[in-house]
Amino acid sequence: NGVAILSKMPITETVAFDFADLGHARHIAGRLENGVTVHNFYVPAGGDIPDRDKNEKFGQKLDYLTDMRNEFRANAPQKAILVGDLNIAPREDDVWNHKSLLKIVSHTPIEVEHLAQVQEAGKWVDVTRQDIPEGLLYSWWSYRAKDWDAADKGRRLDHIWATPDISSAAHSSKIVRDARGWDQPSDHAPVFATFDL
Repeated sequence: NGVAILSKMPITETVAFDFADLGHARHIAGRLENGVTVHNFYVPAGGDIPDRDKNEKFGQKLDYLTDMRNEFRANAPQKAILVGDLNIAPREDDVWNHKSLLKIVSHTPIEVEHLAQVQEAGKWVDVTRQDIPEGLLYSWWSYRAKDWDAADKGRRLDHIWATPDISSAAHSSKIVRDARGWDQPSDHAPVFATFDL
């Protein structure tokens, strides 16, 4: 695993947090010349069993999210964008079947609550849902489903958030679903937003 930021603008400062002390390359942040900070996160997937007592990886995921929350509570972000695979589909319309996935890692109530606390701590605005407020919306489809497009059992695990001081500058959000059907695709589709800053 790992994260990166590609920028046409010079990056003047970088930082990388090791949340949950995992020793993984799951976060990088860069400050651009215009003062905007871009965070890229790769939250741990959490394994298959949504119980920290039975599954160490699930506990690590919750700890990672708790550390994210605590960082944003202690250091309120400003002029910031947060992107990445957060490995949680928070809304009912971010999954193909809300009731069927309530006990499936990525949509369990405890994960959704932890992510909501991260969002609230930084006052983050969900830019994708600001632009596309209603309807089913997915960025991930399992490799296990050969008929992924027809079955359409997706989840919105990949997110773009922004702080309130710049969220209104965001527009044209989209998820490039067609990329999931390319030769040798990722199970994640690219997620885009444009910011006029």
